[in-house]
Amino acid sequence: MALGDLMASRLVHSSSSPSPSPSPSTAAPTAPLPNHHHNHVTDDLPVANGPEPRNGLEPAEVEKPAPVAYLPQVVVLCEQRHEGIDEAAAAAAGPSTSGLVSKWRPKDRMKTGCVALVLCLNISVDPPDVIKISPCARMECWIDPFSMAPPKALENIGKTLHSQYERWQPKARYKLQLDPTVEEVKKLCNTCRKYARSERVLFHYNGHGVPKATTNGEIWVFNKSYTQYIPLPITDLDSWLKTPSIYVFDCSAAGIIVKAFLERLDWSSSSSSSSQKDCILLAACEAHQTLPQSAEFPADVFTACLTTPIKMALHWFCKRSLLRGSMDHSLIDQIPGRQNDRKTLLGELNWIFTAITDTIAWNVLPHDLFQRLFRQDLLVASLFRNFLLAERIMRSANCSPISYPLLPPTHQHHMWDAWDMAAEICLSKLPQLIADPNAEFQPSPFFTEQLTAFEVWLDHGSEDKKPPEQLPIVLQAVQGHLHNRSLANRPIQATKHPSLHYASPDRSLCSLPITTLEVLLSQSHRFRALVLLGRFLDMGPWAVDLALSVGIFPYVLKLLQTSAMELRQILVFIWTKILSLDKSCQVDLVKDGGHAYFIRFLDSLDAYPEQRAMAAFVLAVIVDGHRKGQEACIHACLIDVCLRHLQPENPHDAQTEPLLLQWLCLCLGKLWEDFPEAQLLGLQSNAPEILIYLLSEPQPEVRASAVFALGNLLDMGSTSSNGVDDDSDDDEKVKAEINVIRSLLQVSSDGSPLVRCEVAIALTRFASGHNKHLKSVAAEYWKPQTNSLLKSLPSLANISSPNNIYSPNNIRQGSSGLASHIGPVLRVGSDSSATGRDGKVSTSSPIATSSIMHGSPQSDDSSQHSDSGILLRENASNGGLSYTRSRPVDSVIYSQYISTMCSVAKDPYPRIATIGRRALSLIGVEQVVMKNSRFNSGGAHQGETSVPPSNFGMARSSSWFDMNSGNFSIAFRTPPVSPPQHDYLTGLRRVCSMEFKSHPMNSPEGLADPLLSSAATPSNAELSILPQSTIYNWSCGHFARPLLTGSDDNEEAHARREEREQIALDCIAKCQRSSACKMTSQIASWDTRFDSGTKAALLLPFSPIVIAADENEQIRVWNYDDALPVNSFQNHKLSDRGLSKLLLINELDESLLLAASSDGNVRIWKNFTQKGGQKLVTAFSSVQGHRAAGRSIVIDWQQQSGCLYASGDMSSILVWDLDKEQLLSTIQSSADSAISALSASQVRSGHFAAGFADGSVRIFDVRSPDRLIYMARPHAPRMEKVVGIGFQPGFDPYKIVSASQAGDIQFLDVRRAAEPYLTIEAHRGSLTALAVHRHAPVVASGSAKQMIKVFSLEGEQLTIIRYQPSFMGQRIGSVNCLSFHPYKSLLAAGAGDNALVSIYAEENYK
Repeated sequence: MALGDLMASRLVHSSSSPSPSPSPSTAAPTAPLPNHHHNHVTDDLPVANGPEPRNGLEPAEVEKPAPVAYLPQVVVLCEQRHEGIDEAAAAAAGPSTSGLVSKWRPKDRMKTGCVALVLCLNISVDPPDVIKISPCARMECWIDPFSMAPPKALENIGKTLHSQYERWQPKARYKLQLDPTVEEVKKLCNTCRKYARSERVLFHYNGHGVPKATTNGEIWVFNKSYTQYIPLPITDLDSWLKTPSIYVFDCSAAGIIVKAFLERLDWSSSSSSSSQKDCILLAACEAHQTLPQSAEFPADVFTACLTTPIKMALHWFCKRSLLRGSMDHSLIDQIPGRQNDRKTLLGELNWIFTAITDTIAWNVLPHDLFQRLFRQDLLVASLFRNFLLAERIMRSANCSPISYPLLPPTHQHHMWDAWDMAAEICLSKLPQLIADPNAEFQPSPFFTEQLTAFEVWLDHGSEDKKPPEQLPIVLQAVQGHLHNRSLANRPIQATKHPSLHYASPDRSLCSLPITTLEVLLSQSHRFRALVLLGRFLDMGPWAVDLALSVGIFPYVLKLLQTSAMELRQILVFIWTKILSLDKSCQVDLVKDGGHAYFIRFLDSLDAYPEQRAMAAFVLAVIVDGHRKGQEACIHACLIDVCLRHLQPENPHDAQTEPLLLQWLCLCLGKLWEDFPEAQLLGLQSNAPEILIYLLSEPQPEVRASAVFALGNLLDMGSTSSNGVDDDSDDDEKVKAEINVIRSLLQVSSDGSPLVRCEVAIALTRFASGHNKHLKSVAAEYWKPQTNSLLKSLPSLANISSPNNIYSPNNIRQGSSGLASHIGPVLRVGSDSSATGRDGKVSTSSPIATSSIMHGSPQSDDSSQHSDSGILLRENASNGGLSYTRSRPVDSVIYSQYISTMCSVAKDPYPRIATIGRRALSLIGVEQVVMKNSRFNSGGAHQGETSVPPSNFGMARSSSWFDMNSGNFSIAFRTPPVSPPQHDYLTGLRRVCSMEFKSHPMNSPEGLADPLLSSAATPSNAELSILPQSTIYNWSCGHFARPLLTGSDDNEEAHARREEREQIALDCIAKCQRSSACKMTSQIASWDTRFDSGTKAALLLPFSPIVIAADENEQIRVWNYDDALPVNSFQNHKLSDRGLSKLLLINELDESLLLAASSDGNVRIWKNFTQKGGQKLVTAFSSVQGHRAAGRSIVIDWQQQSGCLYASGDMSSILVWDLDKEQLLSTIQSSADSAISALSASQVRSGHFAAGFADGSVRIFDVRSPDRLIYMARPHAPRMEKVVGIGFQPGFDPYKIVSASQAGDIQFLDVRRAAEPYLTIEAHRGSLTALAVHRHAPVVASGSAKQMIKVFSLEGEQLTIIRYQPSFMGQRIGSVNCLSFHPYKSLLAAGAGDNALVSIYAEENYK
């Protein structure tokens, strides 16, 4: 099966959000329930039967939804990004050049540069200490020395030995000495060392014609006349050859020489530690042994094993196999083919032999020793591989070859059985192949069987399981067969490819990955091996590390030069896995031109988008911090390729796969990061226009990646920061950069912390590059002006007047009118540089609702006017800086920047707030202190504002500032002159203010906010290090995780959900059968010990847990069955506190706790029932910059649609999609009063009801074009505000309950009339809380007069609660909040004065 198909099917699944599938239990409720219409429970746009009839229309007959609507399948905020993102975690997720995988690269490289061959044969003269048997071994280098004249034989043997060695290392220089003297050996050694320099020298000694080595460690050579044997001390030999060196001693008692060498090494180790490290010895036998003399062996059997292993192995095997009687041994010398051609019999035998010997070594050697002997030097690796064969063959003749470093015994390793079997199969074909040279060669099944075994292991194996030992054979043997003509039977050439070093955490895993890559470059096995390798690499970092350590790298690098179409997808997948762990491979890819392969793949439309995203990831790693990689990819037109695929073919078509968009953006961002030439190319290619379009994409990862690319596109430290730009090209560049900055400012209030964090980081870099400009603008902005300035301006109080030139409409059309009134006081830009590309100003963001800067760092939708630009005056000198001309465009952006960063510094997500404070510190704003202030505008008419007589400058919105910037000491106060809009009530309003003060860095005096105190303020040293983007490294973590297999966690989540669904359905059925839930039994009472009383309470659906919070946003969790506290934590540490509501998200799955603050900030927590384990999932401002919303935020959550509805003292309702973490829509309330209550329907997706401060009620449908589908005034003629509103229990989506502060509860049917069909006078002017059960037919109301009443849907009063069930009968406190259990007949009530939380149930509650 092709991995491409596998990836296509599985990657699509892995890239989608993991929401549990519907359980069968949802379709089979346990109680009879009404039928449902499927259109009611979908999240699609308008329902099939259209919007509901409005007031006065005939009600339509509509089927009611079934309980499946109450068990929504939507799961939000469970993506990887919600696990938390910080710099440390992101860095750990990204590719690394250090750590686990970095060890596969060599620390040192080595090659053998010179080979000295010394043969002391003295043919026809036997040494005196040797008594030969008859018949005796005679062959030397497979030549019978007695078949010709001795001099001729000696010469032929020398030449043959030279050619045998040359096949292993053809590039080395060879020196030959035949029957030499001591002087000739000395000269030979000195010449070899001189030529080799620091490379290794091999010294091969054949002593078959001289006596055994002496006990003093001396070998024998001859005198000039060959009349004497002359001893040569091994110490002299070592002093001539020096290190690094390798010695091969083929003589009897060779172990004596090894012993002498080791003694010398021990003696010299104190003075030269490198000698022991770089000296390698191979000896034919131990000190007490003589060489085999049997005629079945050649005389130089040790040399034959080392230099001609296949021939020697087959001769030895044939005499012991079943073929010995039927096969002519002379045929072995006629085996057809070449050793480096795998499609021949000889080549395949060599291939199999190489795989088996490498596998044996890999399994028995320590990993560092394997690295040194089998991966550092071509010739050394070949000799040691063949040494394993020598040990096997010579031990059969009672001779034990030895080596230094010492190797463990391998002659009985079970992998030799696999070699014997493969050799027997090949030899059985030999007679036929020799008889018929044209006969078709049938390859051995050896590798096919090994791949099958590996595939079986992949189906059942894991990191924790020990793999079968036979599997490594396939991967290891591919080393040396990539270049069939030149590298046969060789390890990696250290000078071309890095040697490899093993670094697996588990010794038992060492054998596994070798299985696959032996056959990578074999046409018959290559594709299958690559697919299996891809599956193996997907198992985790340990697998990638193992494959790199064994030798995958140079071979998959070479495969990038192939044009085979079937390999493209799997090669891209393999490289994705490699680069997700080791960034250092980028250098090799660029050097070999591998980047072009991935650019071509990225540009091809026949691959799946997920696979093209992998190619974009590979390219992003190639250019990450690598200038040569950036330059190479730019020359290969990568910018054009990425930008082309970022744009949809048809604007009306669905956008591309999000993962591909994300990585195209990240690739571009890395491509022009810190590379001005690339940034300029990006600007010229219209990249900002294309990327800005992506800032509204539904996936936060795509938006954050687009911000990352836009931020890196700016060369903020050069041209754009100069005072004057005379060059037209520079002006164009500045305009493009300003457009980018404006776009980033507009997404600074995005719903996702991932996006806002990238915006904050990009804007901080902007502050670093434009530090002087921003400081001067900030100083000018907060500099006090004379009182005459305000008098010279037209009244800003009537700025909302339709006829006023300062109205928002006129300002959006341009600022020329305002500029003409201000005259010479300030220079105001009148060009269109501050407007959008279409000539309009975006009003989607509260940060920039006009083309000119808002009046305060905290923008306010109640101040739709603008200041007069706050620009630098001509020739103004501030802090030693002098500007010869003003830059209106820049100054507007700088002012907007300061405004935005002041908002960012108070972001509900702590890391973003820290970045915002750091950016403000860069421009001289050292402290940001939040405090509450009140002002009374009741004495002013609507449209006017009373101004206290004090020195102040231009009009500001309702914030005031103190600032110390550089050498300036400024005490500036701005009164709140921004008028309330026409639909806001006049009267007392609380305003969130900020102060910028000069405080000692070590003194927290006057700082009301611990987060923003001097202790948290970064020092000057810290400010020199700008915050680093996390989106790239964090996104890399996606490819480091398994992509081809599903997670076991999903199965657990599905099982948990099925169990909870069944519990929920059983409880729903029980609630529906209950006729009267009297709630008379108090089952628990909890003293929360809140100082300010309980503001909100929440019952968890599937555990006996109640959560409570107070006005100071202290959240406490309590187990009411065990009466034990579970957890306690602060929602935040800011000084501006106040809680609005607690909500539960994903209640059927991994539940999350939503805590909404009174200022509109929403924080969502996970693990909140674990003591100290709570973790912030996300945080954002639900009312964005609508400061007019004040402290009366109302909020509700709808699980079916994944929407959060938020409003307050404002004219609009904001609908947030928590899955996309994006503002879905802003719905105008069409009312003159504030919204005081919100309730989302749990039956119909997109429906929610709103209650207003004037007593009116409205129902909205986000899917309906008109949005507003119902309006009534059920509480008329009273005008008290609606305290609570909710949809009635059951599955009827058209009945609502509304309770006003006056104490009346109204029941309405949307389909029939605007008048209520039932009214309950529950309390007299003191109703404070309303709760409506989802399923049980009850509603509950609470009063400030210390009572709770429970009513049926028919208006019958079921229960009244006034007293605690104690002996003293103490009165309950004033009721602050009421909350029903989602599925059970339980009611939680929180008191405002005594901080008690009481839980009530029916009498028969168990």
